[in-house]
Amino acid sequence: MIRNGRIALRPRSIRALVVAVAAVLPLTAPAQWTWQESHAPRASFRAIQAVNRNVVWVAGTGGTCRRTVDGGATWEVITVPDAAKLDFRGLFAFDATNVVLMSSGEASEGLTRLYRTSDAGQSWKVVFQTGEKGVFLDAISFWDRSNGLVAGDQIDGKWYLLKTTDDGETWSRVPPAGLPAMLPGEGAFAAGNTSMAMSGAEKVWLASGAAERSRIFISTNHAQTWSVFETPMPGGPTAGIYSLRILDGRRAIAVGGDYKQDRVASDNVILSDDGGRTWRKGGRADPPGLKETVIPLLGDLLLAIGPSGTSQSRDFGSTWQKVDEIRLHAASCADGACWAVGDRGQIGKWTGK
Repeated sequence: MIRNGRIALRPRSIRALVVAVAAVLPLTAPAQWTWQESHAPRASFRAIQAVNRNVVWVAGTGGTCRRTVDGGATWEVITVPDAAKLDFRGLFAFDATNVVLMSSGEASEGLTRLYRTSDAGQSWKVVFQTGEKGVFLDAISFWDRSNGLVAGDQIDGKWYLLKTTDDGETWSRVPPAGLPAMLPGEGAFAAGNTSMAMSGAEKVWLASGAAERSRIFISTNHAQTWSVFETPMPGGPTAGIYSLRILDGRRAIAVGGDYKQDRVASDNVILSDDGGRTWRKGGRADPPGLKETVIPLLGDLLLAIGPSGTSQSRDFGSTWQKVDEIRLHAASCADGACWAVGDRGQIGKWTGK
């Protein structure tokens, strides 16, 4: 009915209107991380790979390793022998049964190792170990089933690179003579195993920090020779590029910051439109501060995660919106399903759009 020129609805009419609107505009849950039980409350996870929407491998401090084959409904506790003092910062999973684990730590203290399993973690073998002073491994990835690369901090001014051509069964150092000279202190951050990225059959990208400038190193011939490109990402002893993603043949995105000022606003996103040759500043991720991993989801959605929380962008990193302020370190997606990991055994699965 109408009162004083306004329409007044009776209670029954209001209820009917609410039902009608709900039918036209169904409620949707907000996009967020939903937490899963890892049975590792003391572990800090920084290594993760989603093989597909059901199979995911996770690893971290204390030699911790977990696997799910049912999309995260349950997580299997996997024991790696003689690894209680190791910090697994990287891994590469071929499938549900074959995986290579990378331990990051001082080689002179016995903390640098590569493990491989071919039976879903029932047994493991050490496929690489060194006690060489100064060796510290940062990232691992593969071009294909046979050919892979491990990147480590510089030794005598050159990247310490290990290469395999037999599915990770054996590893040998890439001759440093063909590698570019590095800046004092320059190296990669072993934060979420995404400071290195592969594309095509032979191309590899490496992102650097911890020096006066942050740079991108690109090889198109299985890490034999390299080109080096400057970026506007701020550098410093604890600052630089932490994560790199190749989105297509031309576009790439990198994120970073300073781990000693992990909640301080900075220019923490850079973008390339020409295959990594030139870089420009993107929008500052929100929440501000260090971002350790950037991942592309389905469509145009990007997520950047780090100690200050998760940010999302739908315009190739030009603008960002805050999702949460939950401390996370690494993430991985496959077949439209995404997981992220962090401290205290956190494993989160992305829900929503």
